[in-house]
Amino acid sequence: MRRVEHIMGMPISLDLRDEGDGQAVFDWLAEADRRFSPFRADSEVCLGADNQDMREIRRLCEEYELRSGGAFRARLPGHAFDPSGIVKGWAVQRAADLLRAQGIRSFCLNAGGDLVAAGRLWSVGIRHPEDAHQVCAVLAVQDRAVATSGAYERGEHVLDGRTGEPARGLLSLTVVADDLTTADAVSTAAFAMGRDGIAWAHAQPGCLVLAVDEHRRVRWSPELEDLIVRDTASGTMPG
Repeated sequence: MRRVEHIMGMPISLDLRDEGDGQAVFDWLAEADRRFSPFRADSEVCLGADNQDMREIRRLCEEYELRSGGAFRARLPGHAFDPSGIVKGWAVQRAADLLRAQGIRSFCLNAGGDLVAAGRLWSVGIRHPEDAHQVCAVLAVQDRAVATSGAYERGEHVLDGRTGEPARGLLSLTVVADDLTTADAVSTAAFAMGRDGIAWAHAQPGCLVLAVDEHRRVRWSPELEDLIVRDTASGTMPG
């Protein structure tokens, strides 16, 4: 079964290879959009709600602000609290956990290019940051999550929390991790850090990295080579 719905301002697809309809996934993601969108005046984010989920989201925001030296920041001076860099990965990972709780083991849940691939090997294309019709690499992943940050879909929406200015130095940065909460947060924080973010992301526990810098050089974690099915450029991680 393959199903696609438009939620959180993006297409979200679910490819199931086990029995089930995945309705709980889309119900939860629609609920997460209502509750945690910074663009809805009645959301829990905008109303400053205090509940278990909001406390977890705030904790994750604070954790990655600290770990990134302030490059990742959910509350910039002069701006309202915006946990978007955390919420999508966190919400999609919880949706994947719902599938597993139902006994569904083989699936790929893809939210605008950030995904959880489970139960079998899935081929995941990493989009070329300057040509939507090409890929930088194709990865074979199983029971892992993949997240990419870049400016090619939504423009310069990732800001460096240390300066308040749009992030510079990278065209895209992809992280492979065991869960999408981590992959999404690390990729966002690393992209905000610019070129320094490549080595920083590589140093995060359990994270593998593929990055394209502003000079169009491709760099990746050596361990990522075991997952690469096809690449269109060569490069290595800096020392």
